[in-house]
Amino acid sequence: MSFSLELEGRRALVTGGTKGLGEAVVSVLLDAGVRVLTTARSIPETSSDGVHFVAADLSTADGCSAVAKAVTEQLGGIDIIVNVLGGSSAPGGGFAALDDYQWSKALDQNLMAAVRIDRALLPSMIERGSGVIIHVTSIQRELPLPESTTAYAAAKAALSTYSKSLSKEVTPKGIRVVRVSPGWIETEAAVNLAKRLAEHEGTDYEGGKQIIMKSLGGIPLGRPAKPKEVADLIAFLVSDRAGSITGTEYVVDGGTVPTV
Repeated sequence: MSFSLELEGRRALVTGGTKGLGEAVVSVLLDAGVRVLTTARSIPETSSDGVHFVAADLSTADGCSAVAKAVTEQLGGIDIIVNVLGGSSAPGGGFAALDDYQWSKALDQNLMAAVRIDRALLPSMIERGSGVIIHVTSIQRELPLPESTTAYAAAKAALSTYSKSLSKEVTPKGIRVVRVSPGWIETEAAVNLAKRLAEHEGTDYEGGKQIIMKSLGGIPLGRPAKPKEVADLIAFLVSDRAGSITGTEYVVDGGTVPTV
C-alpha cells in the first residue's frame, strides 16, 4: 500500500529554512514534490537544488513584505506556510536581564513574523478557498526556563494563542491552521543555548545540557528529537491526508511535558 502524501506541485513558504528544523522541513517537502521558497537573513553558503531563496529579516515589517512579494513573483501564489522561524538569544540572568530591547526582539522574531506573513498571504488563500498554515511553537510555552528563555517562552505562548484564534476564524473559509510544539530538538540553536547557559554558570557544554535537562524535568525518551522526525510530521499535516486536522497542537518532546 502506497502512502504518498500527494503534495506534488504544491507551493510552500518555509521561514527559517536554512538551518535546523527549517532545513529539514525544506528537504522533506522538496522530496515530496513541493515547490519551496525559504528565507533567512543572509544567503546560505550552500542550498538545495530547486529551492527559491530570499534574504530578509522577518523580525521586521519590511522583511515580511519582501518575502510576501517574492512568494507572489517566484511561486505565483501559495498553498502552504510553515512558520519555523524562532529562537532566543537573550542573556542568562532571569527577568532582570530582560530589558525592553530583549522583549521586543523575542516578540518580533517569535510572534510578529508569523502574524505579518499570515496577514500578507492569507487573503489569497481565502480567495482560493484552500491552504494550510503550520506554526511551530514550543513546549516552553508550558515549561519556560526562567534563567534564560522567559521572553522566548512568552512569545511562543502568544503564538500558540494567536494560532488557535486564527484557526477558528479561517477554517470555515477552507484554511487549516495547525501548531507543532517541539521539545528539545538536536539543532545548532539548541547546542548554542546549552553553551550560553554553561558560560553563565561557569561549566562546560555537558553541564549546560544537564541544566536544560533538569529544567525540563528530563526526557523520558532519553534523547532530543531529530529535526527530520518533526519535519516528517509537518509534511503529513500539510497534506490532504490530514484534511480534518485544524486548530490543534502536536507536541513532539519525547515525553518531556509531565502533564496530561
